[in-house]
Amino acid sequence: MSFTNMKFIPAILLILNVLISNAQGLQSTKPKTVRYDLTIGHKMVNYTGKMRMAMAINGTIPGPVLEFTEGDTAEIYVRNTLKEETSVHWHGLILPNRYDGVSYLTTQPIKAGETHVFKFPLVQNGTYWYHSHTTMQEQMGLYGAFIIHKKKPTVAKEFTMVLSDWADMDAMEIDRSLHNGSDWFAIRKNSVQSYAEAIAQGHFGTKLNNEWKRMAAMDVSDVAYDKFLINGKPVVEQPEYKAGDKVRLRIVNGGASTYFWLTYGGGRITVVANDGMDVVPVEVDRLIIAVAETYDLIVTIPRDGNFEFRATSEDRSKSASLWLGKGIKTNAPVLPGLKYFEGMKMMNNMMTAGGKMKMMEGMKMANQQMDMNNVMYPEITGDASGKVPEGDITTLNYDMLKSPSATVLPNGPVKVLNFELTGNMNRYVWSINNKTVSEADKILIKKGENIRIILTNKTMMRHPMHLHGHFFRVLNGNGDYSPLKNTMDIMPMETDTIEFAATESGDWFFHCHILYHMMSGMGRIFEYENSPPNPEVPDPAYALRQIYKDDRKFHATATAGLESNGSDGTAALANTRWKINTLWHLGTSSSKGYESETMVGKYIGEMQWLMPYAGFDYHYRKTDETENNLFGQHSNKNNRKTVVAGFAYTLPMLVVADARIDGDGKYRFQLSREDIPVAKRIRANFMANTDKEYAAGLKYILTKYFALSTHYDSDMGWGGGLTLTY
Repeated sequence: MSFTNMKFIPAILLILNVLISNAQGLQSTKPKTVRYDLTIGHKMVNYTGKMRMAMAINGTIPGPVLEFTEGDTAEIYVRNTLKEETSVHWHGLILPNRYDGVSYLTTQPIKAGETHVFKFPLVQNGTYWYHSHTTMQEQMGLYGAFIIHKKKPTVAKEFTMVLSDWADMDAMEIDRSLHNGSDWFAIRKNSVQSYAEAIAQGHFGTKLNNEWKRMAAMDVSDVAYDKFLINGKPVVEQPEYKAGDKVRLRIVNGGASTYFWLTYGGGRITVVANDGMDVVPVEVDRLIIAVAETYDLIVTIPRDGNFEFRATSEDRSKSASLWLGKGIKTNAPVLPGLKYFEGMKMMNNMMTAGGKMKMMEGMKMANQQMDMNNVMYPEITGDASGKVPEGDITTLNYDMLKSPSATVLPNGPVKVLNFELTGNMNRYVWSINNKTVSEADKILIKKGENIRIILTNKTMMRHPMHLHGHFFRVLNGNGDYSPLKNTMDIMPMETDTIEFAATESGDWFFHCHILYHMMSGMGRIFEYENSPPNPEVPDPAYALRQIYKDDRKFHATATAGLESNGSDGTAALANTRWKINTLWHLGTSSSKGYESETMVGKYIGEMQWLMPYAGFDYHYRKTDETENNLFGQHSNKNNRKTVVAGFAYTLPMLVVADARIDGDGKYRFQLSREDIPVAKRIRANFMANTDKEYAAGLKYILTKYFALSTHYDSDMGWGGGLTLTY
């Protein structure tokens, strides 16, 4: 080779290097099958100084971050090492129905010792997540992030964070306690609204009005959690970020029932995506992320230092922190405690004496435009002294979200559904149109239809409503550019409209993503007509019975007084509509007697204030006295054995009126109330009836299960001791 030709060698080598690099780049972006192996099993954890049993994926809580590129095929092997069945739902993903991961509805449960293979193409990009859809397993640790990168990603610093809530208490015990009306969680969170606290804060009239309308105390969350976590830790340090860095935070709310306020100590927050879908960037001071939502946020490291990104629970009881950078610490804004009695006053004004919602004339209540809880925020309305903060706080709402591209649905017939979100906090029943999943028929839809759902929240709690297997448009005033979501936060008293194109087949779940609300029945099943059989559901009738078990479940409760004059107690099994109840009064001597009543009743109506019942009454007391009731009928207390029938009805002030007739034709009318909140830990009760029986008592709550108690009973006299509550 001549010297003349050799001078071109460097140029040729450079061209070859570029071609090789381009080829490698093309190869790296070529769609491929990405495999993950996930093992579900038990794990001992210690978040609070106490060892507790949890569930983990590949030994970690949360599970590993699964990362893909749009166009890839996901191949995921899920092995179950538990002694019970499990499942995995791929939250927010558009995928074949059989892989959606809801046991019995779309996918076979993964039995103990089995491995299930999920294989589906990824037709989208964004921030999503995965979690168990079996009983309370999500609360126990079975969740993780699912990230799908764009084919041509922008160069940016990213950090994925999964928010979650942790309780040392067993998740099944949490669920049972909620259904039995325990206010132990309110005591733990210091959110009890007793008469003593009402008087101290000048809200005695507010408390009276609240109970006159037969409402439970105000709260914004159900459970008292021990810890809130980011990627499994209460505090996460990321010191590698420098001044000027813009960090894309991919945030998943994997909490079982906790909304989180998100605030940042380094300035404003830029929202760039929600539920995996890009939105036109919008700057805010803070936002609240609903259970199961995801957000992509851009935060800037403004200067050298360490800046806090804080996730505070909606009830403001605790928080978790991500620290970005290193050096002098700058805290995120601290959110002060809620003004619960202001919330109670607002709630009183919004509800009629009959428990119905008032629609206030002229109030726009849609797309989070009017946060009814604003009255409780000291940073907005001022603290107890009346001091109002300086400056405005820009809080994200759904009207600020706009899609960067048109989201108009294809032409097709429109099917309109009206869903009222209904519930009963006194009995912890959650439903749609006053029916649980098991009480309602599947909703038939056809491929090619456009489904429009008008959602009205008639409860005093937020509900994050999630649709499986589809994205829906949120009609928020942005017309053709309305944002796409898969989880929608519906605030109290709010009406929102969403719509989606029916493009799939099979059965799909639509439900509140607060785990305990979903398990109580707040959901519906959409069924595509003329769908081919799902090979994962070989026996649809059996599968449907399994699904219905969740909200038909009976929950046990019991109280037993162990006092110097004897024992008073109750034991019950109850579900959404039915209650089996027995009570007893056992004196320390035969002269004080023994009484037992066992009843079976069914709650009637949306508010469930009426319960007709039938049962059996046994009453023994050794006495020579002949007693007459207030109706002039002989009251045989020596040896009464009779069937009874009657009804119980909840009156204003939460007093229960009980009217019945027994097999001997004798009438009895009774007024009673349990758990009157005198002070934070003091509860009172009373009872009086036309058999000239009466009782009154007090108890001081020591723990969830034990209380000091004293009471007077017309048959048993004075007594004091312990009351056990289960």
